[in-house]
Amino acid sequence: MTRKFTQERLLVATHNAGKLKEMEQLFQPLGVNVIGAAEMKLAEPEETETTFVGNARIKAHAAVKATGLPALSDDSGIVVDGLDGAPGVYTADWAETPNGRDFIMAMTKTHNLLEERNAPHPRTARFCSTLVLAWPDGHDEVFEGTVEGTLIWPMRGKQGHGYDPMFVPVGHDITFAEMDAATKNGISHRANAFEKLIAGCFG
Repeated sequence: MTRKFTQERLLVATHNAGKLKEMEQLFQPLGVNVIGAAEMKLAEPEETETTFVGNARIKAHAAVKATGLPALSDDSGIVVDGLDGAPGVYTADWAETPNGRDFIMAMTKTHNLLEERNAPHPRTARFCSTLVLAWPDGHDEVFEGTVEGTLIWPMRGKQGHGYDPMFVPVGHDITFAEMDAATKNGISHRANAFEKLIAGCFG
């Protein structure tokens, strides 16, 4: 049986403004006040694991240790079948530059590698999200979500963040970046994991 979350304030262990905004929108109906890692001036821990759950645990427990507050972390990325599952847990790393993250560069790299491999169409992929909710006593709960889709080129749309402009979820003909926030939040990998979190820890 999963542990219930009873506090009114939750630390979300992310410095990603887009991800934090998405979390705020998801938690708003529950009356939970979300605070981000940047607002708490937390350092970003080194993500040394090779799995989503491993890195999510690092971030959640580091935030708990630094603040004494329960913390929720998300480790997510895109898994591309035509690239043998890459970039996967290294999705953000593919976007790293000396001046910050550049996802247009990362998406272009992904497309070019698929072209080099002459990967067949449709170019299937999935977004994966692993949420870890950790408490100060060391306990944590893990929830995983996915959304299947295909990659398109050129990119389309200005909404969302990360790889959203090249990802078309199954059952739709527009990219995540062409959807309004409410539509995307209803079907995304993070929403899928979030539904399990709510049922397990808030239900």
